[in-house]
Amino acid sequence: MTQDTFFHKKTTLNAGGKLIDLSTPKVMGIINITPDSFYAGSRKPGVDEALQQAEKMLLGGAAFLDIGAYSSRPNAEDISIAEEIDRLLPVVEAIVAAFPDAVLSIDTFRTQVAEAAIRAGAHIINDISGGSLDENMFATAARLQVPYILMHMKGTPQTMNQLAQYDDVFTEVLDYFVSRYQQLKQLGVHDVIIDPGFGFAKKNEHNYTLMNRLQDFDILGLPTLAGISRKRMIYGLLETTAAEALNGTTVLNTIGLMKGANILRVHDVKEAVEAVKIWETVNSSKTF
Repeated sequence: MTQDTFFHKKTTLNAGGKLIDLSTPKVMGIINITPDSFYAGSRKPGVDEALQQAEKMLLGGAAFLDIGAYSSRPNAEDISIAEEIDRLLPVVEAIVAAFPDAVLSIDTFRTQVAEAAIRAGAHIINDISGGSLDENMFATAARLQVPYILMHMKGTPQTMNQLAQYDDVFTEVLDYFVSRYQQLKQLGVHDVIIDPGFGFAKKNEHNYTLMNRLQDFDILGLPTLAGISRKRMIYGLLETTAAEALNGTTVLNTIGLMKGANILRVHDVKEAVEAVKIWETVNSSKTF
C-alpha cells in the first residue's frame, strides 16, 4: 500500500497562526535544557547555549524546535514542576525574543509546564505520556487551541523499561491512538500528531516492528512523527554508543521517510534535512 492511497492523511498544521505544510516532511530539532539527557551532545542547560543551538538548527533548516527541561531517558531523575518551569521558561522567552518566527514545541507531560510555556510564546505540546500522567492535559490543549503530539508510552520514564511487554505491539499502539484521539477530538483539539514512542517501554523488536509498519498508522489520517535520533534501538543494534549513532540515525530516518513519517525529531538537523531533500527528489521521480 502506498502512502495516502486509501486514507486521506491530514498534512497541514496550524501552529500559532502559522500554517505548516507537512506533505513535505519537516525536521524538528531537539534542545534539552537538562543536565542528564541520554545523549550528552543535546544537553544545553544554559540560555546562551540553548540560543546558539536554536540558531544553528534554524539555519540548518529545522521547521520546529522541541524544547524539554525534564529528562525522559530510562531511570531519569524525577524533578518538580517548579524546577521544570524554572529551567524551561527563560529559554523559551529568549528564543521567542531572538527568533520570533520560530515554531516551538514543548516536551512535557505536565499541564502547568505546558501552559506556562505556551503563554510565554511556544506553539505545540509534545506529551510523551499521551495524557496518561496528567489528566488535565487533553483539556488544556483544547483550551489553548494548540497542536498536540500524542506519543505512546507505558508507565513513566522511571518504570517504562519494566513494562515493555506486548502480544501484538502494532495493534496495541494503534488501539491506544484510536482511544486517545477520540478523546482529543471530542474536546476540540484540531491538530494531533501521532508518535509511536520508539524506545519508550519498547524492546528492539518492538521498535523495529513499529518502524516497519509505520505507514499502517495512516489509517488514522493523522501526521506521524518519528523520534529515533541516536537512540538505543540504533546504537544497541550496532554495538556502538549514542555519540557514534549519527550514521545509523540517518539511515533509519530515511527508512522512516519511506514509511510515511511527516516529522523527524532529531539532534542533528543538517543531516536530517539532507535526508529529506534526497528522499523527496527520489520520490518525486525528477530527472536531470
